[in-house]
Amino acid sequence: MERSLTMELVRVTEAAALASARWMGRGKKDEADDAATSAMRDVFDTIPMKGTVVIGEGEMDEAPMLYIGEKLGTGFGPRLDVAVDPLEGTNIVASGGWNALAVLAVADHGNLLHAPDMYMDKLAVGPEAVGMVDINASVLDNLKAVAKAKNKDIEDVVATVLYRPRHEQIIAELRDAGARIKLINDGDVAGAINTAFDFTGVDILFGSGGAPEGVIAAVALKSLGGEIQGKLLPQNDAELERCKSMGIDVNRILLMDDFVRGDDAIFAATGVTDGELLKGVQFKGSYGSTHSIVMRAKSGTVRFIEGQHSLKKKPHLVMKS
Repeated sequence: MERSLTMELVRVTEAAALASARWMGRGKKDEADDAATSAMRDVFDTIPMKGTVVIGEGEMDEAPMLYIGEKLGTGFGPRLDVAVDPLEGTNIVASGGWNALAVLAVADHGNLLHAPDMYMDKLAVGPEAVGMVDINASVLDNLKAVAKAKNKDIEDVVATVLYRPRHEQIIAELRDAGARIKLINDGDVAGAINTAFDFTGVDILFGSGGAPEGVIAAVALKSLGGEIQGKLLPQNDAELERCKSMGIDVNRILLMDDFVRGDDAIFAATGVTDGELLKGVQFKGSYGSTHSIVMRAKSGTVRFIEGQHSLKKKPHLVMKS
């Protein structure tokens, strides 16, 4: 993939963020998702690539989606697998909450895990703790490993967990261990990525969330030198059969190279609402401002980009990287 593609992809997430941010706090998650999806599709189709969606919006949302198998790009350029979540955190935007993102990841054709749309148990850490955690180990053992890797006490470790009834046991074990906890209502892509940046204050992510989001987060963590492990959690016979038909062993622990093979992969995200990592979209009369991150696994380059977009004519960019 050409380096110039990284900047082209930021245009996609910026457009989706600008479109969906208009719906912040208005209680209409599907409308916000639809706006992000339409904007993302429009810009994707201007990019010189032969892209195929291998991970689209979650079917769980029952919202308009960039569907699996959809072709994106001009039809010229590199052949790529595309994983998208035009609005990671539809409920977040609907309620005006924290950490909603427009996100995507691309890799050479055949290199992204075609994760079925079901739950996945996940464990994510930043670069310092790579190789020191194990999704099959206890919460306490993983906390000890991260504390040792980051030269801090367990009481100073911050764990992110989706605030769901299914995570009551994890939360109880974290509290018993004395760790600090950041409970999030939605958006575990952001939760996973935040483990790789010291300034977010997050050290480890525990718990289950969507499997497709795990693949997107894996591309980001691969670019950042972090780690994610996963185990698929089919909830019924139909989901189990779906895994079998895709040739996926549900008992297998998925590691980084299972999520994304090779190192030629790109991740891009734009903040829709404010979060630890990215500022959300702001509308300032004649223009809107965006804050994005784009990463390329092959080079390890991470760019934070501030965009300024005219609201009176076709959006343009003023970038600072």
